[in-house]
Amino acid sequence: MNEAETRAELIDPALKTAGWGIVADSRIRREVIAPGRLIGNSKRAQSDIADYVLVYKGEKLAVIEAKKRDLPDTQGVG
Repeated sequence: MNEAETRAELIDPALKTAGWGIVADSRIRREVIAPGRLIGNSKRAQSDIADYVLVYKGEKLAVIEAKKRDLPDTQGVG
């Protein structure tokens, strides 16, 4: 199962069941969570973008990173 399938078949339904994006003042967003590292010459590498940022009443509560089903949970943790 690739990342897109993991999101569509597992994560999205679980978030909806939990009420995210349905309950008033709850939102699911994608956003830059860290600018890219400095690589010199006033340039940065690519920014890190979170797959899901859970927001409730304007407060960011959690970041969720989706991965292919067969990758270890720690893949990409930096």
